Order: sequence, then structure tokens, then C-alpha cells
Amino acid sequence: MKRRTVFLTLGAATAAAAVTGGVLFLGDGGGADAPGRGGELPPAVASVVRTDLVQSKTVDGKLDFAQPRAVKSAVEGTVTVAASEGKTLTMGQPLYELNDKPVTLLYGPVPMFREMKTGDRGSDVLQLERNLRDLGYGAGLYVDVWYDDDTEAAVKQWQKSLNRVTSGKVGRGDVVFQPGQVKVVSADAALADQVGPDTPVMTIASTKPVVRAELDQTDGALTSKGTEVEVTLPSGKTVAGEVAGTVRPEESDAGGGAGASEGIVVEVVLDGGVNAASGEDAKATASVKFVSEAREGVLAVPVEAIVALRGENGGYGLQVVQGSASKIVRVETGMTADGQIEVSGPDLREGLKVGVAKS
Repeated sequence: MKRRTVFLTLGAATAAAAVTGGVLFLGDGGGADAPGRGGELPPAVASVVRTDLVQSKTVDGKLDFAQPRAVKSAVEGTVTVAASEGKTLTMGQPLYELNDKPVTLLYGPVPMFREMKTGDRGSDVLQLERNLRDLGYGAGLYVDVWYDDDTEAAVKQWQKSLNRVTSGKVGRGDVVFQPGQVKVVSADAALADQVGPDTPVMTIASTKPVVRAELDQTDGALTSKGTEVEVTLPSGKTVAGEVAGTVRPEESDAGGGAGASEGIVVEVVLDGGVNAASGEDAKATASVKFVSEAREGVLAVPVEAIVALRGENGGYGLQVVQGSASKIVRVETGMTADGQIEVSGPDLREGLKVGVAKS
């Protein structure tokens, strides 16, 4: 899977900020390649290592499902079978029952906006016929945009199987079109509730598991689509993923419910598809690690090893220790992570001993 990694610029100013928090060795004024001050050795040494540096931020997240949305009743009636929370529904299955008749899930991008009957034509008719064919009704049905006699015959067969009046017409309250199978998030109307047009009956979502997590407003770079994420699920299992984008606060309670969160809620898609979070406790907290920058196979030293060079050229160096002597070697600095800083220069090699503050 192709991902985008967000790179944060780390120049000299960042390196200076990184070393400020530790012990700062100062050059003796001779600049790079000068011997250590007075021939003195540093109080402690560390090795130049070749390693991977990863700059990241870890926050809590909540397991959920993608694209939650409400299903509203198209007609007035009484809920005689409520939606089953947590259930996964596929084409041809009832979402709920209204007036003792099933409201059936069918697949398609066009919403149910009218009653369909013989003589009608349109993209909604086309997707209805596709569903009838895939469900096994109308063996000789020619799938097109026309609601003809063959369409009516197939509809009657389907209605008979559902114990509905075989009218040959499909009413607005008979079916709900969705792009694919859905997960029932909640039943918003209970058994015996009276519902009318535009009354929410249930909330559904995609079956694709996601994790929603909140970042600070200052973490805008991490919210970019494609940013790499590592998620530790409640069971302890680690799954890779990537940022799919941000979501509106009402689509997620990752920020703690009502009241308003000042952060940015991002939705993370997990590698592995619908099975990525199988068996996980959806009420437990997941740990979400956002990778802002990664550098592989670089030379690095403890931040405390960096020397601020004096003189008109300035810059940074390391106090390289060789036997009973030491000298200052100029280096270029890169990113910092977990107390280490990337260094480079012609005189550096893995295993070289450099001075650090005594711990």
C-alpha cells in the first residue's frame, strides 16, 4: 500500500533546541579539528551508532466503523422489529420491520427517492434490476434502465418471498439502497415506536474497521491523508494503518462526547480490511502512534554529545575520543528522536567514541 509520510524540517535551529535541554559542550575557540580543551578527556563517552530514527506522537484512540450515517424512515408507521445492534447486514436482508413488513437492504449509490413501477426509467431502476438478478429473481430479466413487464414479474416474485402484497411496484418505504453491506451501529427507534418521514430509525456504518483519535491543533501535519500510523489494539495486537482524513466532531466521540473538543479528530484505516479488528473490545482504548518522520540507517549520537562550535563559522561538532586524547570534529545534524540526534560528516564512522555528559 502506498503511503505518504509527513516530513518535518529539522535545521540548525531545531538541533540547537534539541541540545539546549542537555549538557552543552563548548569548543575551545579553535573550531573543528581542534584538540579537546587542555587535553582533558570528557567525563563519559558514547558510541556513534547506525540506527533508524523515528519521530512520532502517540495518542489514545477508539475503535469504530467508517462512514456512520442515519437511516430515516421514508413513510409513517410502527416499528414492529427493531434494528439489531452490532449485526452485519447484506443485500436482501431486512434492516428493520415497519408495520410488520421488512425494509430491505439493497445495493446501489442512488437513494430510494420515488415509487418504482412499470413504465419508469432511470438509474434507480437499473440498480433495482441488478439486485433482483443477484438475488435470483427474474431468470430472463434484461438489466437496463427500463421498468418493463419482466421487471414487474421479477418484483412480484421477490415480494411473494417476503410475504408482501405482490403489487409489482416498489414503494419508497420498501427498500433502502446502500453502497454495500453495512454494520448496525445503533437502533434509534425501539419496538412499537411510531416513526414518520425523516425520523431516524437506525445508524449504520461501513463494515470496515477504523480507529478515531484526537490530535492537537498544532499537529496539523499529522492529519494529512496517507500519514503512516501504527495502532496497538486493546488485545495488544499491533496493526499498521494510515490516516484516511479528518471527521466532524458529531461523527466521533473520540474527543470525549458532547462538549466540544478543541482538537482535530482523524480517522485511521487499518491494514487487513474487515478482519483487522476482529474479536477486539470496541469499548476499550487503542494506542495510536503517528509517524511524522522516519530516517533509516543513519549515524546517531546522544543529544548530549553535540558541541556548539564557537567562532565566526559556528555550527556543531562532536568531541571524538581516541585513546588518551580527544579532538573536536565538525558535523551536520539532522532529526532528533528518543534522545538521539542524526549526525553526518566525512570523519564519522560507526563505533567512534564521542564525549557526553556524565550521567
